[in-house]
Amino acid sequence: MGLARAGTVEHNESVSRSRWIRPLDALRALRRVWHDPDDTRAVFEVLDALDGPFLEGWFRRFRATRVGRRVLEEERDLLSILADRCWLAQMPEGSLGREYGAFVERENLSADGLVAASLDQQGLGYEQWLDDGRARFTARLRDQHDLEHVVTGYGRDLIGETALLAFDLGQSLSLGTAVLVGLGLLDATPQARRLFLEAYRRGRRGAWLPATDWEGLLELPVADVRALLAVGQPPPYEERGSDDRLAVA
Repeated sequence: MGLARAGTVEHNESVSRSRWIRPLDALRALRRVWHDPDDTRAVFEVLDALDGPFLEGWFRRFRATRVGRRVLEEERDLLSILADRCWLAQMPEGSLGREYGAFVERENLSADGLVAASLDQQGLGYEQWLDDGRARFTARLRDQHDLEHVVTGYGRDLIGETALLAFDLGQSLSLGTAVLVGLGLLDATPQARRLFLEAYRRGRRGAWLPATDWEGLLELPVADVRALLAVGQPPPYEERGSDDRLAVA
């Protein structure tokens, strides 16, 4: 078998394996999320176990966009940019980069915190089978998460995280995200359910954020970024911690 043929077979096998769904792994992780909504590793395990079949469609859509092609050709690493706190702090007041820096500082986060959570998984997920381009794409999805918090205005409290998941569900079909939103709906008040529904609608109306040129938007005012991405203004809501479950005043 020639090298080219071998490479094609290996790629096809990788794509095939990336389509696996592991319901038992998802169920075990969901139980942990239910008992501890702050268990970020368990959230990643749910997504890892259920979203394999959707990844290829997302990647092909991404690769077909101008931004997607540039990210792949230039081998961009969003994480390395977001990790430079000093550079973010020097950006104009009110800019996306400055507000992102303030957000992660206020929440005591690090840009690579999600990396540790996503890699520290018990199961064997689809990411291990991906080629460089697909791996870069999935890493970018992970690394833009807190930028989405800043742009949408949803906080890192329990309601805010569920609302952001609902927003993402409006953006892209995702079994894992749908299951996590459904879990959040189980004990949500009518007010919280309305917030989640509007978050879903915001996601449907807005630009597709996976294909966003985040690097080019960091120096722009957040208000301008929201307008460019058509996500609208952040909705007011009362933040609640995981101890309060999903109660809304």
